[in-house]
Amino acid sequence: MTRKIIRTPNAPAPVGPYNQAIAVSGQMIFVAGQIPLDPSTGEIVGDNDVAKQTEQVMANLEAILVAAGAKIPDIVKTTVFLADMNDFATVNQIYAKYFNEEDAPARACVEVSRLPKDVLVEIECIAVI
Repeated sequence: MTRKIIRTPNAPAPVGPYNQAIAVSGQMIFVAGQIPLDPSTGEIVGDNDVAKQTEQVMANLEAILVAAGAKIPDIVKTTVFLADMNDFATVNQIYAKYFNEEDAPARACVEVSRLPKDVLVEIECIAVI
C-alpha cells in the first residue's frame, strides 16, 4: 500500500499536526475536515453566514481533491459537522449544488458543541478514483 500526502496552496494550510489529505494506493483519498478559511488570506469567510461558510468549505474540499487528481463526483463519503443543527436545511441546500440525489455520497451530519475557530460548519470526505 502506498501513501501520498496531498498539499495545495489553493486550500487552507493545516493548523495542526495533520495534512490536507492522504491518498492511499492511488485510489482512495481521505480529506481532512475543512472549515471556511480563505486560503489566500487565512481568514474565516462568511462571518455568521452558514451559506457562505459552506460554499467556502466546498471550494476548499474541491481544491484539495483536484490537487490529488480527483474531483467532487469522486467523493463516496462525507461527514458534516454543524455548530447548530438548525442550520441543516441551509447547509443541505448548498451541499445539493455539488451532489445530485442519484449518485450523492453517503453522508453523516452531526451537531457538535464547538468547531475550530468557532466556525459554523466543517466537512470531511473520502474520495475514490
